[in-house]
Amino acid sequence: MELNFEGILLAVCTFLIIGLCHPLVIKTEYYFGTKPWWIWLVSGVVCCAGALFVESIFWSALLGVSGASFLWGIGELLAQEKRVAKGWFPMNPKRKEYYKKFDKDESLCPVCKNEQ
Repeated sequence: MELNFEGILLAVCTFLIIGLCHPLVIKTEYYFGTKPWWIWLVSGVVCCAGALFVESIFWSALLGVSGASFLWGIGELLAQEKRVAKGWFPMNPKRKEYYKKFDKDESLCPVCKNEQ
């Protein structure tokens, strides 16, 4: 009987991709704000489109996971901006004036704001 480790390897790679995207979102917001959101968009679309053309199921799935993580990162980047404004994460002192426009009581979810 031959064991197939691709599923386990894909799970580990997915875990690492998601784990790397989280601090990347934090660092991106800290140094650049939300301006580079379009880089996350382009990266996500390119990875997802690339997944359509790769024959290997493993590499196609890995590209799909990467693309989805980058696209999800856009929302997290925007939410990170609000988390910093609320004081939940450190603020870049060079960009202190930027955060004054945020209401500290504003919900992270714009839809949830109407429900309160």
